[in-house]
Parts: sequence; structure tokens; C-alpha cells
Amino acid sequence: MCYHGIMKYENMIPMGMAMALRNVSTVQERGQVTIPREIRERLGLTRGSQVSFLETEEGVLLVPRETVATAALQKIGDALREKGISLEDLLESGEGVREELIEETYGLTEK
Repeated sequence: MCYHGIMKYENMIPMGMAMALRNVSTVQERGQVTIPREIRERLGLTRGSQVSFLETEEGVLLVPRETVATAALQKIGDALREKGISLEDLLESGEGVREELIEETYGLTEK
């Protein structure tokens, strides 16, 4: 959209960036910022929620910690399925490894 030969700023930047410009927060003395309520609600963030910060070329991406963990677990699951390993196989092999470690570390054996 153009106003007297001047392009409206929202048309000059991607839509996501225009939305970000509406949610501005000030960095406080100790580096703290307030996440705007609209964003906290959409992400399900409450007091005590953990978030991760990912630096990108465009800036910093804030991601709920659960999202990071879920994505990592999904990648692990995909890799295991690709190798033909089931969750049951993985758990069984872990049990054997735990028994060996307990025996080696503490000299204990299952009776």
C-alpha cells in the first residue's frame, strides 16, 4: 500500500517481522525482558516455564523448552526407526548395560 509516494512499512518487511514490531519489550538492567502476554499465552508459558534461545541470522528465536526436548526426541526416534531399532529393543539393551555398569562400578550382581 502506498501513501503519497511513500510505501507503508508493513509492505517492506515480511509479515512475521511486522507482527514482531508490535510486541516490543525493553531490556532491563540485569538483561531481563518481559515476553508480551499475547506471546506467553500462545506458547503456553507460565511462571517457571523454561525457554531456550537460538541465535539465527535474523535475530534470536525463543523456544519453549518442551518444544526443544520434543524435537530432539523425535530426531532420536527417527534415527532408531531408520536403523530398525524398536523402543523395546533399546530398553532391553539399556537394561543389560546398566547391569554391567553396576557390577563393574560397585561389584554388585543380581541375585
